[in-house]
Amino acid sequence: MTHRPLQNTTGQLLARTCKLLRIRAHTLLGEIGLYRGQQFVLGALWEQEGISQSELAQQLHVQPATITNALQRMERAGLVERRQDTQDLRVSRVYLTDAGRNIRGAVDEIWAELEEQAFAGLSPGEVAVLRRLLAQVYDNLIQDFAR
Repeated sequence: MTHRPLQNTTGQLLARTCKLLRIRAHTLLGEIGLYRGQQFVLGALWEQEGISQSELAQQLHVQPATITNALQRMERAGLVERRQDTQDLRVSRVYLTDAGRNIRGAVDEIWAELEEQAFAGLSPGEVAVLRRLLAQVYDNLIQDFAR
């Protein structure tokens, strides 16, 4: 069996690429007052408001404590609010504020800018193939979370 240096593996290249994209996203999103990962919380809430904190943690594949910390910071920033469930007072549901809804356009613009930068020089067909391949890699890896 031939061994390649770790830094030359496809997985390492993907990890390094993701890290650069994450750093760039963090910088741009910071310019509009968002902290690391908050765009994912907002994205989930843009799709479905009023989900519980635990559902949000499951959906984003993070620990409940991570969601609690993120939501506290986002509440202080005026982006979300938490309310007790009317049927089960142990459950906290998360809702967007007007500011949380209104920031969507700026977040969308940032992701469009990131995609333009990241995929410069690739044809639309190449981007479509890359997207399909990355979706397959994602599906392969997400199976561990379903167990």
